[in-house]
Amino acid sequence: MSEFSYPRAEKLKQKKEIDLLFQKGKWTTSENLRIITLNFDQRPQEGFAYTTQKVGVSVSKRYFKKAVDRNRVKRLLREAYRLNKEEFVAKFGKNSISMIFWISPKKPENFKTLENNFLKLCSSAK
Repeated sequence: MSEFSYPRAEKLKQKKEIDLLFQKGKWTTSENLRIITLNFDQRPQEGFAYTTQKVGVSVSKRYFKKAVDRNRVKRLLREAYRLNKEEFVAKFGKNSISMIFWISPKKPENFKTLENNFLKLCSSAK
């Protein structure tokens, strides 16, 4: 399998996982991106164990009224994750769940600026 893939097993979709993430996750913000993450290596949770990183993306309807714009930003976020997965997993852990949010009302100018924001977020994580 390609190292740049984003298979279904890595997508955060289940409601109980998302609820757990919002209850016990840790928030980090860098420029226009915000992430909430929960690392199961550091904080094991009963009934939750993963062998891969699970990631979801979200864009607020408040900032982007048109679905076309929201979907575009989400596609760009998923692509930034897919191409920089190694840096992301190194910072946030291999056995964890995360959700990435775009928190600016301004659309990203291009993919390169969004990717730079993503890499800053990965490097600023504690």
